[in-house]
Amino acid sequence: MSCTEGRDADLELQEQPQILVTHNEVSLERGPSQELKPVDGGRDAWTVLIGGLIFEAFFWGYPVCFGVFQNYYTNQPEFRDSSSDIALIGTLAQGLASLGAPFSAMLTKRFPKYQQHLIWIGWPVTIGGLVAASFSTSVGGLIGTQGVMYGVGFVILSYPIINMINEWWVARKGMAFGLISASSGVTGAFLPFLIEYLLNKYGWRTTLRISAVALAMLTGPLVPLFKPRLPPSESAVLAKTNWAFLKRPLFWIYALAILIQGLGFYFPSVFLPSYAASVGIPAVSGASLLALMSVAQVLGQFAFGYLSDKTLPVSLLTIVCCVAASLASLTFWGLGKSVALLAVFSLLYGFFGYGFSTMRVAMGRAVSDDPSIVVSTYSIFVFLQGIGNILVGPLSSALMTPSTERGHFAAGKYGGVVILTSSSYFLAALVIGGWHGYQRLFSTITR
Repeated sequence: MSCTEGRDADLELQEQPQILVTHNEVSLERGPSQELKPVDGGRDAWTVLIGGLIFEAFFWGYPVCFGVFQNYYTNQPEFRDSSSDIALIGTLAQGLASLGAPFSAMLTKRFPKYQQHLIWIGWPVTIGGLVAASFSTSVGGLIGTQGVMYGVGFVILSYPIINMINEWWVARKGMAFGLISASSGVTGAFLPFLIEYLLNKYGWRTTLRISAVALAMLTGPLVPLFKPRLPPSESAVLAKTNWAFLKRPLFWIYALAILIQGLGFYFPSVFLPSYAASVGIPAVSGASLLALMSVAQVLGQFAFGYLSDKTLPVSLLTIVCCVAASLASLTFWGLGKSVALLAVFSLLYGFFGYGFSTMRVAMGRAVSDDPSIVVSTYSIFVFLQGIGNILVGPLSSALMTPSTERGHFAAGKYGGVVILTSSSYFLAALVIGGWHGYQRLFSTITR
């Protein structure tokens, strides 16, 4: 639906009191005096989007930088006996935010009047997870606080914000969600250095407490600014989700591709600093590699979000992302023994690997013309990618060898991780490309 069509619908609504309006999965009985504000621009739309950018930048950007914590925790004497479980902290913080996506979306849909209340519930849980983690005495305690509490709190607060952005941005939805996805890359460009500095100067307990206070001060004042486009009403009832998209093979093709890609997606952000240290690169350079990846993420996710609003086929964009990320992982990471080669990997993987994630909105629009199902398909796709996040811990334990051999591919120890990352992207591209190739061949035969 274009911006003009949205305004026409609002005008028609004013002329027909008591009409039933279905928009973005919500139905409202509206009177003639109520007028919906314009979409795709204006102060209110930009306020919600900018607020969402800041929340995403800090709350999602923090666990994305967990590779710095990973490297620090591994070298702490009190955690050495459980060092193989440390990866679970970061993967749970990210993974639960992904696996809980459909449930948070359903909660937001079920109680649209209380979207801001849900943000106020998730916000202290997330920050409280960092505070509680600072008092932990074991890896298990960190898993339950910096991992589980943080992830649960974040997923509770995130989908009310996503739903509001979905209401305010229609024709430019790909751009809006591309910016949201890229926002964590902005903080990722400097946050690894800051965390590295704080860890080395004050230790992990003080670093977590400083982080909690900073997050509270930077994001707390923004919560009252989040307002839905559709006004709360006692007569609001939820429109039934149109599940017809589940019958379309293309939805399942995209779902399978995302599931496969997710198996390798998270390894670089978790293990790149540790890998750099294993080949003799200083810790500050490891943090620099994550920062470079974050800068490229911002550029890539904005670029592919913008392109997804145009006429370019979403399947073509996803295949380009997957092939480029696969080749970059296999060559510049697997063979990288210097800062220069790993920097090239960080830039390519950040641009194309993270660019793939921006395609979730465009995929949803490709499988259905109904704009009301975008949040539903988006949350399902996020859930599927999050499965790979949860598996980072056990998969890395199974794939990584105990010793490092600098002369070997991926320093020996990380060979399996690098191959899985590259293979996951290649197979995802193969799934999507193979389906469209089959469709074209079948169409040619049946003509």
